[in-house]
Amino acid sequence: MAGGVFMESHEAAQDFDNCLSRCSPFCQLSDHILQHLDKVTSRVSCRKKERLFIEGQEPRGIFILCTGKAKLFTCSTSGKVIITRCAEAGDVLGLNAVVSNRRYGVTAEMMINGQVNFIPRCFLMQLMKEYDELAFVVAEQLSRSYFPVHDALRSLGLTSHPVERLAKLLLSWTDSGTEDVETSSKAFKLPLTHQEIAERIGSTRETVSKLFAELRTKRLLESNGPALAITNRLQMEKIVQF
Repeated sequence: MAGGVFMESHEAAQDFDNCLSRCSPFCQLSDHILQHLDKVTSRVSCRKKERLFIEGQEPRGIFILCTGKAKLFTCSTSGKVIITRCAEAGDVLGLNAVVSNRRYGVTAEMMINGQVNFIPRCFLMQLMKEYDELAFVVAEQLSRSYFPVHDALRSLGLTSHPVERLAKLLLSWTDSGTEDVETSSKAFKLPLTHQEIAERIGSTRETVSKLFAELRTKRLLESNGPALAITNRLQMEKIVQF
């Protein structure tokens, strides 16, 4: 969405409790807290490439992905983009900025169409003061959000070659893949384009395409249409140095 003006072009629908995702930590709260959240929550449909919030923007509230996926990225003044992580259904976005009352540190952009619950900052902070259970869940989520960012920074800072970072990223995606009983390999669909993978591992699209070709030549990776499979996990793991 141009300018990241998320709520201005959507019709708000109060429907927190009917969120299609049941993996959100907020959905596990007590019924009476959910009822209060329902009163202040807007559920909206978002299109691919629509931006929920923009880096540097004042923290208006948090966004809970009910369905769909979103990428979080930061940009340098020269235009270089680094994707810090990819969010899926159930993830809470913008929470650290809202609690600390600091500007959003990244931009959140939808990767596919989906539905999002939006909770304004003023209401969330008030409910946190009233309900310790909600405050505990928020604190837990803030702690959990540290680890993906830590892993991303570790990968960018401690690996000497892009192939190591690419191998680590591909291995992380196999967890959600479908296993082939005969070959023990896992097929998965790339959630990012080559350009986005380059932005994730701090490289270029040309380098990423070259690395994919090299992995196929070494028979560490196979492709079948949009699906990929790591055919030699042991060798792929040896590429990763930590």
